[in-house]
Amino acid sequence: MSLRGKHIIIGITGGIAAYKIPLLIRLLKKEGAEVRVMTTRSAHEFVTPLTLSALSQNRIVTEFTDRDQWNNHVEWARWADLILIAPLTANTLAKLAQGQADNFLIAVVMSAENKPVLLSPAMDREMFQYPAVKNHLDKLTSYGFKIIEPAEGELLSGLSGKGRMPEPETLFEEIRRHLPKDGPLKGKKVLITGGPTYEPIDPVRFIGNRSSGKTGVALAEAAYDAGAEVTLISGPSKVLPANPAYEVVRVETAREMFEETKKRMDSQDILIMSAAVSDYSPENTARSKIKKKDKRLVLELKPTPDILKYVGENKKEGQIVVGFALETDHALAHALDKLKRKNADMIVLNSPDKEGKTGFDSDTNKVIIIKKDGRKKELPLKTKKELAHDIIEEITHLL
Repeated sequence: MSLRGKHIIIGITGGIAAYKIPLLIRLLKKEGAEVRVMTTRSAHEFVTPLTLSALSQNRIVTEFTDRDQWNNHVEWARWADLILIAPLTANTLAKLAQGQADNFLIAVVMSAENKPVLLSPAMDREMFQYPAVKNHLDKLTSYGFKIIEPAEGELLSGLSGKGRMPEPETLFEEIRRHLPKDGPLKGKKVLITGGPTYEPIDPVRFIGNRSSGKTGVALAEAAYDAGAEVTLISGPSKVLPANPAYEVVRVETAREMFEETKKRMDSQDILIMSAAVSDYSPENTARSKIKKKDKRLVLELKPTPDILKYVGENKKEGQIVVGFALETDHALAHALDKLKRKNADMIVLNSPDKEGKTGFDSDTNKVIIIKKDGRKKELPLKTKKELAHDIIEEITHLL
């Protein structure tokens, strides 16, 4: 979900974890969100209003009135697209559960009809396990509040257990995940394959390639930002988001990727085959590690399933199929041939360069988008994240 222009309210209560919130505000502002911050009085013991105001670029509100000005809690609630209370202390939790609106923060939350409200409780282990705390959380869940589960780890008391507020990056992903979805792909289902595949030779060796999976992840996030329901089928990759807001299916081999794609494709509106699938796999996989010998080792290889070809040949009416082509010579001719042979609606052509700015494992790329009707669009060198949004935009034009 894109955060550009979204209205986010962060409520901070008096817990030590409040020191993490400035970084969260920076993350939200970097993504284009508008941020307002409201606090309880005790929150100022842990993070200063000046810091919060400077980062959010808005004044901080604690009281119903300040500077002879009435702070309208109803207006704040209507302004928000989403409200996050973090950290949420046991004291404020109890007041919310009981409807005790004795401060501005609680009044805003109680006025937020039909708005997503996320609660991130943070307290020591014994407090979090206290029966009343559990009862209050259950009650607020029944009211429609979303509870962000505390993390496990070392606590301020020196004990270790459940009660830590998650890190700012996790809170940021929770905000993205719970924002009301809109965009050109709202209501559409998108399946994306990404990363390499590994074809085992023996228990420790494999045939593979240098694909990092960065493009697949970027496409999944761009499609999600456009409002789609996203499934990412990824080969071995280290760049998968730790807290994805969409379904991630992990596979290793081309056969596994093919089977996972095959069983899901009928329910999809758009299929984007960006994975760098190995073209061949060993005819036989050794059960034990193959020992080095003086004589040459000959591997007999067999073709792997052609996932893009299968999807193109079996797509339903109205489905859009997008393929990727990585070519080192006669690139345009090969991409046009692939577009026709695989019955795709669009091919994204890219080529590796000697400087490492394009192709596998780079953070940037430049591509040529080729559509079935013959139209071509060349995109300059950009980050893979930026290109992913451009590619998704071109796909929406095909709908």
